[in-house]
Amino acid sequence: MEELVNRMKVVLATSFSFYLKAQYYHWNVEGINFSQYHQFFANLYEEIHGSIDQTAEQIRALDAYAPGSLKRYKELSEIMCDENIPSAAMMCKNLLDDNQKLILSLTFARAEAERLRQFGLINYLEGRIDIHKKHHWMLKSVIKG
Repeated sequence: MEELVNRMKVVLATSFSFYLKAQYYHWNVEGINFSQYHQFFANLYEEIHGSIDQTAEQIRALDAYAPGSLKRYKELSEIMCDENIPSAAMMCKNLLDDNQKLILSLTFARAEAERLRQFGLINYLEGRIDIHKKHHWMLKSVIKG
């Protein structure tokens, strides 16, 4: 069970980092298509934000404590901070790469949940994987534009 808890903590920290980066980009995007990017990033970070509490609650349901400090998230996250302000196209590319890391983290957690026959958690993780696959094709489509 410890491995599953650890994987879920990585999912939580990586999700929070992805949320924070998308919101950071939302605040700072510029350019000719500002309005479209601004709204796209808002939709993205709002959806991710809505999942963070549910992910923490899944950790608590495993009888473990959810991490909640920025220091701990930085230690656990698969996503690096972005302190520069890239172009809108590069923002999308960065988020596409980070989304792939998050899908991988979710997939590892799902495999461990399956091994332990944690069926409710499997369902939750599969739902999150499906949502991030949608984010993937949307980000990829924006980059092609």
